[in-house]
Amino acid sequence: MAAQDQPFKISEKQNYALLINDRVRKYGSKIALRAKKEGQWQEISWTNLGKKLACAAKAMLEMGLSDTQMISIYSQNMPECTITDIASLSIRCVPVYIYPTSTAQQAEYIVNDSESQLIFVGGQDQYDNALRFFKASAWLKKIIVFDPNTRLDGTDSSMYYDDFLESGKKSALGEEIDNRLSRASQDDLMTLIYTSGTTGVPKGVMLSHYNMLFSAASHDVRLLDPNENDVSLCFLPLSHIFERAWTYYALYHGMEVCYLDDPKKIIEVLPQVKPTIMCAVPRVYEKIYAAVYHKLESASLPKRKLFNWAIKTGAAANNRKKDQQPIPAALGLKYKIADKLVLKKIRDAVGGKIRFMPCAGAPLSQEIEEFFYAVGIFVWYGYGLSETTATATCHPPYHFKFGLVGTPMPGVQIKISKEGEILVKGGTVMQGYYKKPGETESVFEDGWFKTGDAGEFDKNGELRITDRIKDLIKTSGGKYVAPQLIESVIGADHFVEQVTVIGDNRKFVSALIVPSFEVLEEYARINNIFFASRIELVRHPAIIELYRKRIDDRSQDFANFEKIKEFTLLPDELTVDREEITPTMKIKRKVITEKYNGVIDMMYEPD
Repeated sequence: MAAQDQPFKISEKQNYALLINDRVRKYGSKIALRAKKEGQWQEISWTNLGKKLACAAKAMLEMGLSDTQMISIYSQNMPECTITDIASLSIRCVPVYIYPTSTAQQAEYIVNDSESQLIFVGGQDQYDNALRFFKASAWLKKIIVFDPNTRLDGTDSSMYYDDFLESGKKSALGEEIDNRLSRASQDDLMTLIYTSGTTGVPKGVMLSHYNMLFSAASHDVRLLDPNENDVSLCFLPLSHIFERAWTYYALYHGMEVCYLDDPKKIIEVLPQVKPTIMCAVPRVYEKIYAAVYHKLESASLPKRKLFNWAIKTGAAANNRKKDQQPIPAALGLKYKIADKLVLKKIRDAVGGKIRFMPCAGAPLSQEIEEFFYAVGIFVWYGYGLSETTATATCHPPYHFKFGLVGTPMPGVQIKISKEGEILVKGGTVMQGYYKKPGETESVFEDGWFKTGDAGEFDKNGELRITDRIKDLIKTSGGKYVAPQLIESVIGADHFVEQVTVIGDNRKFVSALIVPSFEVLEEYARINNIFFASRIELVRHPAIIELYRKRIDDRSQDFANFEKIKEFTLLPDELTVDREEITPTMKIKRKVITEKYNGVIDMMYEPD
């Protein structure tokens, strides 16, 4: 299906740093960046941002960085990440992010593959890991540490970021920044985004300045007037294309960007920041949804009835807004009551000022998407990959359908191959995989990028993702099963933290389930189910029966061959550290099936 004609003009700037320089001059004393340090929110104005960018760029020049050389940023989210990022762009260098909880081995791989000259680290954990491979590196010149409380090893291998900036402040190389930018081209490499490696070794996705500027122009056409009055909360890892591209876009529009260095504190921070726009992956919405319904289960019958009435009323009113239909007076009055008594309180939990929340990265249950829209929070659901500079499709602002991932972004073309694979073409598609021509060639076909995802277009022109082609399960009976769909439906239950569907070459579908232990342990206490450990808890017959019933209730719309026949409750969460899930919470199915092979085999043993 062809996209809309390209109704926008891409910025004539040859480098994203030039565009940010314009914003520095335009916004001056307005707040650009904000972060909480030592218990207090600290602000950086656009003017001060400009000064820090110049100091950081000159400091990099003092360290001998040449055009197109790379640096690595290995840190939790903080303003220093973005300052370093844009400063490197302003001398035509290339910033490469490493997920903050990556092991030393994982970080070393990215540093070596990208041939990074400098590595900027957040705090003690990242610094200690960087030290392990610094001496063996053929490229690294220095470790630069953001957190001044980090203990350094006392050698000349390391320095604090404040000292780094001071060296730039004293530098006389400012003219060289202008010289570098005068040679800039929109085709210059802007960044490498390393894939999460669900099926193999991470690959560096090459994105140009043109890719990012094209994406920004495309978003301008589709989104609801993002502007300098908006506040964005940056809490997803900047190593991931979703948050990274959005942060670029937010600054492009002069938004205030607030940084959260610990995603686990998101619920605590939301009322403080009061974001108007915030990117999130489906797991965030699932957790909020689960928390709401967990509280509801212990509420009195009148309160449960009020809640359900309010959600139903909110859905009726907001769905008419979605379809640009007038709201009858009687419904409008009921909505005001529902909003005051219930809906507004839920919105307040996410700060109370949300205009919309972009969402991508994994399947989102339609049930959850509809819930948030009923509450008055537009989860702007979309689809994309690192290779497509994030968003390839998203909902139009009106007349969209829940459960779908929207229409192609302006200037982007999408079609479905004969095999059912989603193919993408347009200005957001990557240049290729860094130093991997073979892998690059394998994912392009006649100029179309092969996403590896299976999909189809709905009659209204919106895309439906059916599953990862490589992730499809084929049972021994020859039935194809889309595991992500099942996982999104079962995972929406507030008793479930994580779920992995199994069944490839097996007689039936089974699952490994990690309970939401906070919810489950409370349930056990209320029902006098005694346990000495989580292992004992997940093996208790009453608990197994509880999950059996909940799984069966949620599986009613599945075909019989898609239903989970057996499951095992796991006592520990799947983690990034053990490489069971990716930094964006995607399941590494191959790793999990190999690691839990014995547990899985037991589910298929005859009774």
